[in-house]
Amino acid sequence: MVDPTMKFIGAAELQPPSFGLLLRKLREDRRVSRERLAFNAGVSASYVTHLEKGDRGHPTREVVDALVRYLSRVTPVSPAEQRHLLDLAGLSSEEFPTVEQLRGALTPDMLRALAIHEPRMAAYIDTRWNVLACNDSYARAFPGLREDVNILRWFLNNELSRRVIVEWEHELRLTVEWLRSLIASSGATEWSTELLEDLGRHRLFREIWDEGAVAYGRDRAIMHLRDPDTGAPCPIMVQLFRVQNTAYPDQIQVFIGLPTQPVSLPPN
Repeated sequence: MVDPTMKFIGAAELQPPSFGLLLRKLREDRRVSRERLAFNAGVSASYVTHLEKGDRGHPTREVVDALVRYLSRVTPVSPAEQRHLLDLAGLSSEEFPTVEQLRGALTPDMLRALAIHEPRMAAYIDTRWNVLACNDSYARAFPGLREDVNILRWFLNNELSRRVIVEWEHELRLTVEWLRSLIASSGATEWSTELLEDLGRHRLFREIWDEGAVAYGRDRAIMHLRDPDTGAPCPIMVQLFRVQNTAYPDQIQVFIGLPTQPVSLPPN
């Protein structure tokens, strides 16, 4: 039986996150008019209008703080929303490296480290959720992902993802929300247009994206997996952090999956 959430649909172009879109959402969620927000933040209503439409350059930190301060008096703005707003306010138009460039930035020592982590799962992932390199344990735990390359495309297009991810929709939702924050913190949004257009063919992705939620990390350390061959549970503790010692600092992440159950090492 085909899952209706996996059907492709034709719809309007999905928009990358922007400062104006998020500011408008925060304001409308609190039923605050532009005039009221502007007065309490010490700016003009027309300036708020221009910010929401993207007609002006990015505001200063002082303006963002004033806007958030008043919105939080109505209903608290979450720490993740505040950080997301600041990320979006500081965007630049710098060229974003391609997957091939990021793969080229992985040094021989970094690649050897993947094998050293065996039998623990290890992989290098960019801020667009593309798998740049991984060890055999990672490839086995997430069958088909090394070939599919992008984690979100794997979630949505590869039925094997449902077989091995116990909390499939929870992990998908977290990855989508995390993508929103990664787009903002990457310093450019142009690269995300094609990815969003592709992922937006999936109804469930669109529903999650349109909610506008943002995450800056996992809500819990444990990821519940199943063995792809036996179906036995094999939960892992996930560690994910940025790699700084490359030509593209902050744009490559290293994933380490530590088993929460004893692992049998292969014989010498």
